[in-house]
Amino acid sequence: MLKIIFWLLILANATLFAMQKGYLGALYSDGREPTRISKQLQADKIKMTVAEAASAAVASTEPLTPATAAADPAPVVACTEIGNFAAAEARRFSSKLAERAPNVKFVRRETQEVASHMVYLPSLGSKEAADKKADEIRRLGISDFFVIQDSSALRYGISLGIFKTDEAAQKQVASLAKRGLGGAKVGTRTASSSKVAFQLRDLGGDAKIAFDKIRLDFPGQEVRSCPGP
Repeated sequence: MLKIIFWLLILANATLFAMQKGYLGALYSDGREPTRISKQLQADKIKMTVAEAASAAVASTEPLTPATAAADPAPVVACTEIGNFAAAEARRFSSKLAERAPNVKFVRRETQEVASHMVYLPSLGSKEAADKKADEIRRLGISDFFVIQDSSALRYGISLGIFKTDEAAQKQVASLAKRGLGGAKVGTRTASSSKVAFQLRDLGGDAKIAFDKIRLDFPGQEVRSCPGP
């Protein structure tokens, strides 16, 4: 029995000696932080900001929520003007505006547009012939025209628009031909015509979206800032 106790004491002393000298380091760790770090590969390159960088990356990929979108609303435009419309087109624009954006405040402004290029159909010889041709034009869906009734050589002809430049007038001729109305010509003639512009106040949010959709139906109209007083 004494021999067994003797050999156990020797084994315990040998084990304690080996632990103190580090001979058992590969099998045993004291769990202290300096010891674990000293055994890590390239421990000096470990950065404590990795978690923070990961959190920032996740946050940057999060979708924009209604709450965050509402924090940065689109700016409200104090006054926007669109024009200049002929009478028939002005009625069509105001009708669409009332239907799609009833809360938009607007003011009609009468303007005088001076131009020097007229698209027209030559004289048809009589009022009856001119009126008959006018009915045909309406059936093509064209409403911006009038029968010329002055004492010039174009009497009982039909005006199909007055333009500032020859280029704009030629585009109108091509557009009319696509709609089925041929024979239109461009003539040089200085004239003043009454037009209508619309000034829309405090345009923003849903009203601005509705307005942008409406203006697509009137590609020839200019959108601009309201003129000063």
